[in-house]
Parts: sequence; structure tokens; C-alpha cells
Amino acid sequence: MGPWREESKLLRQTVMWCSLVRLRQAAMHAGGSRGNREREREEASRERGSREAAFTYAITAAGVAHAITAACSQGNLSQCGCDREKQGYYNQEEGWKWGGCSADIKYGVEFSRRFVDAREIKKTTRRLMNLHNNEAGRKVLEERMKLECKCHGVSGSCTTKTCWTTLPKFREIGYILKDKYNEAVHVEVVRASRLRQPTFLKVKKTQGFRKPMETDLVYIERSPNYCEEDAATGSVGTQGRLCNRTSPHTDGCDLMCCGRGYNTHQYTKVWQCNCKFQWCCFVKCNTCSERTEVFTCK
Repeated sequence: MGPWREESKLLRQTVMWCSLVRLRQAAMHAGGSRGNREREREEASRERGSREAAFTYAITAAGVAHAITAACSQGNLSQCGCDREKQGYYNQEEGWKWGGCSADIKYGVEFSRRFVDAREIKKTTRRLMNLHNNEAGRKVLEERMKLECKCHGVSGSCTTKTCWTTLPKFREIGYILKDKYNEAVHVEVVRASRLRQPTFLKVKKTQGFRKPMETDLVYIERSPNYCEEDAATGSVGTQGRLCNRTSPHTDGCDLMCCGRGYNTHQYTKVWQCNCKFQWCCFVKCNTCSERTEVFTCK
């Protein structure tokens, strides 16, 4: 298989992987979800410049960078490998040097920029928002790179150390971006050019032109109310949804039902149990039953 076909195959695998990551991470980590999370948030990400969109773009960009960097370290790509810049002594006084295979995060991040950012062509406010959130996701990943070391010396002493950089678990990035989602910054566009095209984003309702931080997630439209049915935004609301009475998380009745309370439904489940083979030739079973309660939002 030629290098181009090899790269194309890995690229397709990466895109599929990142699509799965985006959906799973959005469902798992984007806190406060009370509606039909997979469908509603995906719709929000495509149609609205909301904080859900910010999370989706950030975690997708980080996911591509993470996947490509991992593929490089594992030798699955012919165009990259270990980070060649991390060689020799890093700090002579501390007595450690680069060794092993350091993850080439720079290559992964640059690949993510070329691949993920390429679709942002139109010069619109949404383009600025998307590009900022893409970069924020990659920046969070870069800042969470880990340094691992191994000691060398007689009888277990640590005369010298060999160190290398490794990728964090992607779940860790998901949790960080969840926090960023909860603290997302509302921004507005500044049109500084003579053509009045969107030039940069600034924090909304602040004096001057204070820009958001590099790792802030930003949004330009407020999220719809997922508690109530709204045909315009695609929200199906939470009325009638199953909830967990004892859970303190987003599946719990307190959060899922948005303070409206819940209904309790009781039913009896009946099934055959304790089945035994009788000679000859039939199976005799007892009838077992269990009383169960389920809870739905009012």
C-alpha cells in the first residue's frame, strides 16, 4: 500500500473515531443536559452558535489532534513518528535527558488545524467562533501533555533519569472541556475592517475590546431551554421522560424534571424461574414476580 493510500485510510479511520468521540463525549460530559441529548445537542451544534456548539467543536478538534499524535507514536503513520526535537539533555544540572518515544503533539495539532479548520471558509461571525473553539480544544490538549521518567543507577538509585512526553487520557480532556463548557464566555463580533467583515471576537457587555482567553470556550447565541418543548429549536422537553429518583446527576429526577416534580408508576414483572427438567420429558418452572417502580417527569 502506497503512502498516500495509507494516509487516506488512517484519515478515514480518524474521522470515524472522532465522530464517535464527539457524540459520546457530548452525551457524557456536557453537563446540564435534560433533553434528548444526542439529537438536541447535535442539532444545536449545527444550527446555533451556542455553548453546546462550542463544546462540540472544541472536543472534535482535540480528538483529531489526540488520535493523530497517538497514531504517530504507535508507528501507524509514515509521515511522522516520535518527537525528534526531544533528544539529548534537557537540563544538565538536574541530570535527566530525553529518551524513549515522546509524543509529537505539534504534528497532531498542525494536522488538526489543516483538517478540522479547513471547512471554515466563509468570513462570518460563526467562523470566528468555530475557529476559536477548535484552537481552545487543541490548546487544552497541549497543556495536559505529561512528562514520564525512568531512573537509571546502581541498586535502584536515580543517578540519571530518562524522560519522555505522553498523551493524557482523552477522558481527562473531556472533563476539562466540560468545565470549560459550564464557564463558556458569551462573545460578540467586532467589525474593524472597511468592508465591515467580522474581524475578531470580544467578550460581550464589557467596556473596551477584551478578548476571551485562548482556552475559553465561546458562544454567540444563548442555548435554548431544554426543559420545555420548543419546535423552533428542536427541543422535545423533558415531560414524560424516565428519571432516576435517587441520582444526583443529570439523569436524576431533580435535574431532569426541571423542578416540576415526577410521577411514580408501579407495575409487576412476572417471569418463569427455578426451572427444572422432569423425567421424562418436560421442564417444570415456578412463577416469579417482582414489584417495580419507575419515575417520569411531570
